[in-house]
Amino acid sequence: MVRKGKAQLGFVVDPDVDRLAIVDENGNMFGEEYTLVAVADYVLRHTPGNTVSNLSSSKALQIVTEKHGRNYFASAVGEVNVVEMMKANNAVIGGEGNGGVIYPELHYGRDALVGIALFLTHLVKSGKSCSTLRAEYPDLHISKNKIELSQGMNLDGILNRIAEKYSKQPVNSVDGIRIEFGKEWVHLRGSNTEPIIRIYAESDSLIKADVLAKMLIDDISEVIKADREQ
Repeated sequence: MVRKGKAQLGFVVDPDVDRLAIVDENGNMFGEEYTLVAVADYVLRHTPGNTVSNLSSSKALQIVTEKHGRNYFASAVGEVNVVEMMKANNAVIGGEGNGGVIYPELHYGRDALVGIALFLTHLVKSGKSCSTLRAEYPDLHISKNKIELSQGMNLDGILNRIAEKYSKQPVNSVDGIRIEFGKEWVHLRGSNTEPIIRIYAESDSLIKADVLAKMLIDDISEVIKADREQ
């Protein structure tokens, strides 16, 4: 539709209008992860303060926040967890990498319409095209995977074993475990609705992110195999 109508951009929201995706003037996805990044960049230019997203969200928000000389905080996955951490750290903007923008100046809840208003203002004031604006942000890619667990498997035990293996790396255990590998990271967490472990990995290319995710998937498979053999 953007290409056909020669529009400058397009917006996509979910049925309850709390997640926002953007399409640039060429018909390419801006990237759900970058909805919050771009909006936060605009807000921080005019309202100095901290930011928050969840542990499964792109590190791009942290990079942009620190570029503005402010502090970034990561919460457990879930809107309520993001909001609680935003309140605790006086964040001026926050949200989730699924396109959820939370702007406390108006209310503490994901709101796509707020995101649209802030993004449009950012775009107009910058005088840039949507694709040019996107190119200003770190080009990071997330690989999303999962491993199914058989009945009776000890999720916490599996994650603890993985944390022990990578104990020399920075490990955040607020929600599952997130392991930092320099500029890359992997987040492992159990699903609240399914017997699976979700594996999110981020790097500066999707190939690298896939390789990193595969490494952790192999590690988890080895732990599961060892437990079965005992």
